[in-house]
Amino acid sequence: MTHIPDPDFSQVALSDYLLKILPDAGPLQSVSRFKGGQSNPTYLLQMQGGRKLVMRRKPFGDLLKSAHAVDREYRVQKALAGSDVPVATMLHLCEDVSVIGAMFYVMDHIEGRIIWDPQLNEIPRSERHAYYERMAQILGALHSVDIDATGLSDFGRPGNYYQRQITRWGRAFREGKTVERPDMDRVMAWLETTPCPADDRVTLVHGDYRLDNMMFHPDAPRVLAVLDWEISTLGHPFADISYQCMQWRLPTGGAFPGLAGIDRTAHGLPTEDEYIALYCKAAGIDDIPHWPYYMAFNCFRMVAILEGILRRIKDGTAADPDRGREMGKVIPDLLAIALEQIETH
Repeated sequence: MTHIPDPDFSQVALSDYLLKILPDAGPLQSVSRFKGGQSNPTYLLQMQGGRKLVMRRKPFGDLLKSAHAVDREYRVQKALAGSDVPVATMLHLCEDVSVIGAMFYVMDHIEGRIIWDPQLNEIPRSERHAYYERMAQILGALHSVDIDATGLSDFGRPGNYYQRQITRWGRAFREGKTVERPDMDRVMAWLETTPCPADDRVTLVHGDYRLDNMMFHPDAPRVLAVLDWEISTLGHPFADISYQCMQWRLPTGGAFPGLAGIDRTAHGLPTEDEYIALYCKAAGIDDIPHWPYYMAFNCFRMVAILEGILRRIKDGTAADPDRGREMGKVIPDLLAIALEQIETH
């Protein structure tokens, strides 16, 4: 990620606070914001002794209720420490908004790389399949986490996950939309009236599980940490796997690149069916019935999320307005995929 300056809060106040709660880290030397995220602004904290930390805070300004829950991010990652799901080491959660003007948390910095290109062009062809296989394995491990043993049994309301998500994101879209989108109205109407085919299993779900939300080892197909847990909750596992597989259907290029039209075999990448099989093996299940429903659901949810980003841009509270506008350009593609899935369900 690119580092950009951010003068919106007092670095002196932050430094004084960190010295009290993390004295071994040393005084704060500099703060720079990572460019690229659209949820909770993220900062690199360079300490005078050479140590690096990372801070994530809530955006400033008026926010939708329950949005940008950095306290939930902190809690779930702390609970997953030592599990088969790699996460960064959580250091401190500050709920006192008077320090920098918003709730924030601090974690250890991880030296690795973010991969933005789903084609993995920067990686040798012979190694590309291993990266996707590792992602599938970690997602299977996430959905196998014992939520009682990790203290996360109250991390969300069990049952009716899709119905609650449809209500939540439908309301968010209607309240925050920047333009009229008739195709989105059609998708929402279908989801609100079509019986959900999901069974009653309840797992931890990430909510935004994709390639660029992972910190990879600098030169190996190994995930050092899964990032951006803002909308994680208790839910149904098929929401995560179908969300990630949207990438196979989205067009290449742009701020939200996909794999549509790519010869996966020629590129050393798994097909959508092959990736689903890798996930099913890792999760210990046979298959995923009613796939079109889950794909349509996630296209709807992603449109609602992107529309929220466009709203924050309009309101002047977006973390990265330029990238947010580019991401918003994929909304028509998502709605086209959703309508196609509805027709085949």
